[in-house]
Amino acid sequence: MSKQVALPVVAVAQDAACCAPLVREPLGEGDAAELARMFKALSDPVRLRLLSLIASHEGGEACVCDLTGPFDVSQPTISHHLKVLREAGVVGSERRGTWVYYRVVPGALARLSALLETPVGPVGTSV
Repeated sequence: MSKQVALPVVAVAQDAACCAPLVREPLGEGDAAELARMFKALSDPVRLRLLSLIASHEGGEACVCDLTGPFDVSQPTISHHLKVLREAGVVGSERRGTWVYYRVVPGALARLSALLETPVGPVGTSV
């Protein structure tokens, strides 16, 4: 059995201010590719629910054993969805004994929401 090691996700740990809202300035190529991967990972209903379960779990992290019950899919399918979320930089993981615990990567959701933020007042033109 191979051991999984939690790797830090450096690219997403940046300040949410790195990405100005789409309505203020064009998105750069690198940010667009990274953010598209994150949005693509969240575009699946099972993955979106997994993220919600992890984020709302007590302490902000959830054991994989707590994530398999609410779904009508197999454990390997849940593991695949968690891998997609992890590779997109939305969640991180840590092995503790025989279980893997998942948590939302700090700043990942703030970065996504900052991109979609709509200005309240005029920014160059009237809204």
